[in-house]
Amino acid sequence: MKLLLAGGGTGGHLFPAVALAQRLLEQDPASQVLFVGTDRGIEARVLPELDLPLRCIDIRGFVNQGLAGKLRLVPCLIKSVWQGLRILREFKPDVVLGVGGYASAPMLVAARIKGIPTVIHEQNAWPGVTNRLLGGWARCVCLSFSEAERAFHRATTTVTGNPLRKGMEDCPPMDGGDPGLLIFGGSRGARAINDALLAALPLLDAWRGRLRLVHQTGSDDFQRIREGYVKAGWPQECVVPFINDMASAYANAHLVVCRAGATTLAELAVCGRAAILIPYPHAAGDHQTINAQAVARKGAALVLPQQDLTAEHLASLIIDLMENRSRLISMAAASKSLGIAGAADRILKVCRTMCGQE
Repeated sequence: MKLLLAGGGTGGHLFPAVALAQRLLEQDPASQVLFVGTDRGIEARVLPELDLPLRCIDIRGFVNQGLAGKLRLVPCLIKSVWQGLRILREFKPDVVLGVGGYASAPMLVAARIKGIPTVIHEQNAWPGVTNRLLGGWARCVCLSFSEAERAFHRATTTVTGNPLRKGMEDCPPMDGGDPGLLIFGGSRGARAINDALLAALPLLDAWRGRLRLVHQTGSDDFQRIREGYVKAGWPQECVVPFINDMASAYANAHLVVCRAGATTLAELAVCGRAAILIPYPHAAGDHQTINAQAVARKGAALVLPQQDLTAEHLASLIIDLMENRSRLISMAAASKSLGIAGAADRILKVCRTMCGQE
């Protein structure tokens, strides 16, 4: 099968697509994959390191743009569709899979023009405008959250889960040793979370020396936050700009403080880890809040809105959970019950069916 994966921009969009590509090549080395993204997204850095092919198109986001901004982007959209048509002529994919991000929409439109089967993977509990509009064109929309089904009235949908990076599905249960705390704000970091945790360190001082803490800051805040840890008397080794082996990071954690992107929630679930979720308040359609609430309703996480994020509030939640191991275990079990293993295989089966190979 020749599979074109369109989208990216953030790790939440890219890493599920990477998991799909790697799984397809593992199952059938004769298959071919091609990613289409932009030269500004995380895909431009990550995919060459993974030896996965990438073509870039010129497109920017329409979200949070006023009417004038959207009108200025129309020529850019037309250009990106023409670029997509050229890529399709050259690669000749059997299926185009949109995974979200700026590049997804132009490639799905181009595939529609060329009559190539399209599949959408919707990662969130409530989809963005692009997927809601294009969902009716897709042969199938694969969902990570069953709650998203209500947004696709004219589409065939199936709940597949969210494909995860290698090693996630092998994550062991929480160990009984010193408590582990993992903090991250996504692949690029989150300044609000970084600053709140840094300010909370003095309030966590009683745990210094026995709390296994790992804080991914993103590259922009790395030096500043690491210096803040040192000034607060915490080891600088706690702070890293980016975690390549997230499976090990989850394995060593008892509690995770993070955003509420769909990929992060899928990883938490399959690993079975409790979380304090701080949704990104400016996400399109506030979908991270909807994601977080869906998980919190099942008892797997606590939701801390960013407008309520203070050092005192964050430290209080962390300490309360760390001191109550039975509650952590209960939340971890609830999280694990939400995990959907084998998502990559389910989505690839849909793709093969769409092109008559299943």
